[in-house]
Amino acid sequence: MKIALFPGSFDPITIAHVNILQRATPLFDKIVIGIGLNSAKQNFLSADQRLHILEKVFYGYQNIEIQTYEGLTVDFCRKINATYMVRGIRSASDFEYERAIAQINQTMMPEVETILLLSKPEYSAISSTIVRDILRNHGDVSPFVPKEALDFLYKP
Repeated sequence: MKIALFPGSFDPITIAHVNILQRATPLFDKIVIGIGLNSAKQNFLSADQRLHILEKVFYGYQNIEIQTYEGLTVDFCRKINATYMVRGIRSASDFEYERAIAQINQTMMPEVETILLLSKPEYSAISSTIVRDILRNHGDVSPFVPKEALDFLYKP
């Protein structure tokens, strides 16, 4: 069984994340979306909110599971028996960062292959960081996030 991990903080998930996952879905028997938890990081959304958003966005996808995890991503790969890690890249700087991480992961867990999917051009400027900045300044993020996320992002 080909199991892949798609790790991230998803704080919040964007339409670019969704597009990468939709394109990765036919490549694997199962994809686990791993919401990485980092207690040292100040998150915009709680882990529960991110989990609920992802569950709503990917409701009905037969081969997608969503879990939270702490610690090293390769350790989580071992736990879920993933032998692939899927990452999306938007730019050359993303590639350099992901290449370095993939090489470290390969040293720590040689059986895990990192699969890099290029962002579609229309999504290459979208990032969770930009979405958070727009939200903090009371802007409209609806063009950048899945509709299922909006209720969580605009709660009074």
